[in-house]
Amino acid sequence: MKKVNCICIIDDDAIYTLLLKKMIVKLDICDTVVSYANGEEAYLGFEKNIQQNNPLPNIVLLDINMPIMDGWEFMDAFLALKPQIQQKIAIYIASSSITIEDREKAASYTDIVEYLNKPVVTATLQKIIQEQTLD
Repeated sequence: MKKVNCICIIDDDAIYTLLLKKMIVKLDICDTVVSYANGEEAYLGFEKNIQQNNPLPNIVLLDINMPIMDGWEFMDAFLALKPQIQQKIAIYIASSSITIEDREKAASYTDIVEYLNKPVVTATLQKIIQEQTLD
């Protein structure tokens, strides 16, 4: 299976994040896995990488309900950074929310590839990698 350079997990659930990281490492689908506990940490991390000309993640798995800065607020902040971003970043919502409003809101963002239900499973990760390495 092909690989990407970096997958980013933005989620406040430390146990879920740890299990997801272990699954990603076991599947050997990327070189680096980074995680942030909320949207603000992620935004600041992205901003720092842009300023230092460091690469950003290829794939982001973004939770919606988080403290400090939620997934929607992160998306709005990300859109403000987007003119400075030189690479393609595929953002997937990974949420336990089952409300139609969240799905519709996700569909309104052109930068969100897909809305995934938590927990993200092995087959879903493999599908994402296949989709994002078609080049």
